[in-house]
Amino acid sequence: MATAVQQQQHHAEVNGQQKVKVFVSGCYDILHGGHVEFFKQAKALGNYLVVSFASDAVLAGHKQGRRSSIPAEHKKALIGSLRMVDEVVVGEGHKAGLDFEEHFLRIRPQLLVVTEDDKYGQAKRELCAQVGAQYVVLPKDLDYQPTSTTQILANIRAPSCCPLRVDFAGGWLDVPKHARQGAFIVNCAVGPLVSLNDWQYEVGGGLGGSAAHALLCGKNSVQSELDLGVGWQDPAVIQETGLCVWRSGAIPQLDFKSSGSFLQGKLALLWTGKPHVTYEKTDLQRDYDLIQQAGSMARQAVLPEQESVEALAAAVAVSYKMQLQEGMEELPSATEHGELAKKYCGGGWGGYALYMFGSQQRRDAFVQGTQGARSIEPYLRQA
Repeated sequence: MATAVQQQQHHAEVNGQQKVKVFVSGCYDILHGGHVEFFKQAKALGNYLVVSFASDAVLAGHKQGRRSSIPAEHKKALIGSLRMVDEVVVGEGHKAGLDFEEHFLRIRPQLLVVTEDDKYGQAKRELCAQVGAQYVVLPKDLDYQPTSTTQILANIRAPSCCPLRVDFAGGWLDVPKHARQGAFIVNCAVGPLVSLNDWQYEVGGGLGGSAAHALLCGKNSVQSELDLGVGWQDPAVIQETGLCVWRSGAIPQLDFKSSGSFLQGKLALLWTGKPHVTYEKTDLQRDYDLIQQAGSMARQAVLPEQESVEALAAAVAVSYKMQLQEGMEELPSATEHGELAKKYCGGGWGGYALYMFGSQQRRDAFVQGTQGARSIEPYLRQA
């Protein structure tokens, strides 16, 4: 351990040179490569680097009450162990962006270094002026894919696998600009499940794949879909799981859900041979009255006291009628296997088609005898 005299000497000079103190600050809630690179670049501007991180109380105040991901003493030890860091302090002040002000005025560094996305530039420039420090902005340069504390936490929380979905009726009424009061969207989460390393379906299948991918990557999958200009039904049912009835509107509102067990052994998919692209079709002319009718029929069919495969198939048939009116090609018939109904799984004129049957025996015969067909089952996440 350094003696007081040695510490004083180190404060006076570094390696025989006049000490040029560089100061950086941030939350540094979870250290990652971007932080380390920033510290390296900042240190290169001088020869003595002071790193300030926000205290738990400051972090909670600035991040809507969020707790620090690691205790302050652990964070201080981690940052202090980096070879380019000479001193670590904890910011306790409650001025926005200036929690480190007390330390800064005491240390009086020659440079305050920030990243190009810093939100408090004006306040920090004024602070620099008080001690004659230079305000330096560094670009975020990395030789590898950047990340953030927010993304790291999202990755930790993200599921390792999730279902995809089929929709029975009401599709397009989940797009906010096409929403209708009193209308319903009926859909169901289905397995086999997918993961980033095991995706058993064709890409562009109209099964909510983009929403599932966003969820598995730790993103806000509802917002991701809305940003694409499409609706929220895919991420909503993939996250909720089960057989769901939703109220049409700007945001997901669950009317009710069930396990969908009455559909076990009754559902199959058929690959149409071309990918489905929804966002290009969002504003096509279509019969929204017919879509609303199908949604109401489907809701009635899946009520707990009814749960009728045949009644749900009738709603699916109305959905398919609208799809044909819109211009989609007719799907191959499976009447020889006792098909009850069929429709495209999405609105993108391709992807997978959903086929419904009255029994598992008939469903399995269709899958075994039809190229590009596969069985699926309702999926409800266990508590």
